[in-house]
Amino acid sequence: MNNILTIDPNSIPTKDLHRLLLTAVAPRPIALASTIDINGNVNLSPFSFFNVFSSNPPILIFSPARRISNNTTKHSLENLHEVKQVCINIVNFDMVEQMSLSSTEYDKGVNEYIKSGLTSIASEKITPPRVAESPVSFECIVDQIISLGEGGGAGNLVICRVINIHLNKHYLGIAGVLDTLKLDLVARLGENWYGRMTRDNLFELEKPISSKGIGVDNLPPHVKNSLVLTGNELGRLGNCAQIPSKDELSKIKMNHSLQKAFQMTNEKEKELTVHIIAKQLLNNQRTEEALAVLFSL
Repeated sequence: MNNILTIDPNSIPTKDLHRLLLTAVAPRPIALASTIDINGNVNLSPFSFFNVFSSNPPILIFSPARRISNNTTKHSLENLHEVKQVCINIVNFDMVEQMSLSSTEYDKGVNEYIKSGLTSIASEKITPPRVAESPVSFECIVDQIISLGEGGGAGNLVICRVINIHLNKHYLGIAGVLDTLKLDLVARLGENWYGRMTRDNLFELEKPISSKGIGVDNLPPHVKNSLVLTGNELGRLGNCAQIPSKDELSKIKMNHSLQKAFQMTNEKEKELTVHIIAKQLLNNQRTEEALAVLFSL
């Protein structure tokens, strides 16, 4: 395909590969990691090479990479080798600029809590403090640190076992669980870009867990080859639990508002019209009805 640019990662400078990866693999959650060295000096630094990897046991992993410019390691990583404890604080929009300020390359021993204006509050089971402004904080023991390389840009997987969790009650919903909309989380993208998880940027998608969808492969050929329906819409149709029954198809064909479309003599125009009708139904979250319309053609 002449519109595809293929790149061997060994063929470009690390800084360019780093930029490509951070822009393409996004959005990424942010771990605002609070660590402490053997002398009691606290460090606070954000990392977007971060995620949750297990719930039993509860495991979070983040990766302080070696600096590309001079191949040195970050103070957070040095602290973790000395004191294998970390408090991972989740970042939301209300604190995003203070979080960003804490990423400044201050000298060893400088307390980023003070520089950023974020509030340090004592943890209960570990020595590093937590961030009072964070909606969720995880007190962790570091089980393992895995070096992924010795060159600039190489990551270091910090495998953290959660031993205590702090939830700000302001971010709980009526059921007593974390409310995604209230959290207003932020995510890291490439360059200077961030994403904000507001209602306008969120959508719900039902997981195909309770039943097995019929699959796109079981849709009629004219649907799979549609010039109107998108891949997402085909996926939604394929997630339906079953092919419409004969009774359902009979009811659709008897629908007065649809009869005009079904009675069209030009097959191409009929197909186009029916696909447009199905698309409108899908836009109104009437998926099963849209499926029946398409199978009636």
